[in-house]
Amino acid sequence: MGPVILLSIIVILVLGIAVSCLKIVPQAQAYVIERLGAYQGTWSVGFHFKMPFFDKIARKVNLKEQVADFPPQPVITKDNVTMRIDTVVFYQITDPKLFTYGVENPMMAIENLTATTLRNIIGDLELDQTLTSRETINTKMRANLDIATDPWGIKVNRVELKNIIPPAEIQNAMEKQMKAERERREAVTRAEGEKKAKILEAEGAKESAILRAEADKESAILRADAEREKRIREADGEAQAILKVQQANADGIRMLKEACADEAVLKIRSLEAFEKVADGQATTILLPAELQGIASLAVALKEGAKAVE
Repeated sequence: MGPVILLSIIVILVLGIAVSCLKIVPQAQAYVIERLGAYQGTWSVGFHFKMPFFDKIARKVNLKEQVADFPPQPVITKDNVTMRIDTVVFYQITDPKLFTYGVENPMMAIENLTATTLRNIIGDLELDQTLTSRETINTKMRANLDIATDPWGIKVNRVELKNIIPPAEIQNAMEKQMKAERERREAVTRAEGEKKAKILEAEGAKESAILRAEADKESAILRADAEREKRIREADGEAQAILKVQQANADGIRMLKEACADEAVLKIRSLEAFEKVADGQATTILLPAELQGIASLAVALKEGAKAVE
């Protein structure tokens, strides 16, 4: 093998090693670098070069927020009820060095820490409090886990209880209780509806009676007004008739006076006026003494006229 070939091989090897030592760290990641087994540094986003044979990438750390869904854990409440609760932890790596060297298996450590913290918190609560205090449990667990994982370079952002599974007999009792509560609410709602319906019906009947009374009142007023108007008109008619009769009599007497009629004729006309006044409305008519003879004479003349005819 000639020296040229050997030199070419050496150059290729050097170039290959140099290229293999060139590294590009992508976004939201960090590389932990060790030199001869000791921590050398942390590479952030960008282009980097490591020394061949001396430096190595100990761990590639993901800096994004991550989610860990842990299986249900058996816990016992303060009133000795065993239930199973599964949790979801949202965390983020803030220090790649501590995350790499702080704990052997970070995820297993977080899972065990979550289980023990959950048991401690649920142990101080009764069953009803556990079912209605999710937010309180989440807050306490997040605070405890955040403090415990801080030396590991991990920031716990949020903890959620995904499912709370009580024993089967507790579930049956809760379902019966919920059914009874729904039936009670239904009965109360039905009773309130019937009460409102009766109130509305009574108010409607009251309104109807008031309207009917007002209508009857207005009708009676109208009838009374009509009757009063009728009587007024009848009285006006009668007054007008009497006035016309008296006017006619007065006109007749005036005409007789103008014709220079004697006293006997005037008295006869007066008797005719008395006859019209009686006209079946009275059975007895009182005449003055001086008119009685004239009246007898008038009757005799009338009968004589009828005999001649």
